[in-house]
Amino acid sequence: MKFSTVFKQWILPLFFITVGAVIAAFALEEFLVPFTILDGGVVGVSMIVSQLSGLPLGILTIVLNIPFMIVGYKRLGLRFLIKAIYAMVVFSVFLGVFEDMKEVTEQEILVVVFGGVLLGVGVGLILRYGGCLDGTEIVAMLLSQRTEFSVGQIVLFFNIVIYGIAGILFSWDRALYSLLTYFITSKVIDFVENGMEQGKSVMIITDHGKEIADAIYSQLGRTCTQMEGTGLVSNGKKTVLYCVITRVEVSSVKKIINDADVSAFVTISDVSEIVGKHIKRKKKLPEQKQS
Repeated sequence: MKFSTVFKQWILPLFFITVGAVIAAFALEEFLVPFTILDGGVVGVSMIVSQLSGLPLGILTIVLNIPFMIVGYKRLGLRFLIKAIYAMVVFSVFLGVFEDMKEVTEQEILVVVFGGVLLGVGVGLILRYGGCLDGTEIVAMLLSQRTEFSVGQIVLFFNIVIYGIAGILFSWDRALYSLLTYFITSKVIDFVENGMEQGKSVMIITDHGKEIADAIYSQLGRTCTQMEGTGLVSNGKKTVLYCVITRVEVSSVKKIINDADVSAFVTISDVSEIVGKHIKRKKKLPEQKQS
């Protein structure tokens, strides 16, 4: 195996998984744990058990995740298992390192906000590079295939149950703080995992299809799929362009459209998943652009 392949598949991902695990451990021990503010999923259950029993949080996280890792291995393969175990080991080690350090702040609102943001950054990096700290999402994927609920809905249900138990055991303000932290963390995870490269789909209905498509290709390197449409009221022929861009390219596309056709009708939507190549291509502009 070439070094470039090893670097891309293992060295670089493990580096960022390490960084993510350290950040996540710091967020828990220096912000959330001292104030009994819980994470969701298996880590949240581990925090409850640790608070009640005094057992080390890092050890509990690994032990309680073992069944989920077995399921994950059968579903996602050996590479996932190796990265997940590595992430959990690093996470557990640094939970111990940060355990005896003094918490960063005693202001609970700062604990919730910065703890949630840092935890989201850490977990987001781990997920982005193929690792995992929590087996709840693996179970959620399996249940989602057998029910009408999405993975996100199932994870949210699990976490609401966990926070409800926390409210009974500790206090309802702890449960509410934990729920708020969860929402902050989940948004940050989405941003870090998808990054600025999160896909946006653009549909353009215009009278200047070729001009706009050429400009998008020459300026952004994105190809467009061209379709023909008919206005229901005007009964006129329209060109419909469809392309996928990143969020940082949205403003550039808007400028291209405005410069070419101020009357164009445009919709821009989030893309949750892209299957197939989604790469900028820098080459001579073809006469027809189809993707």
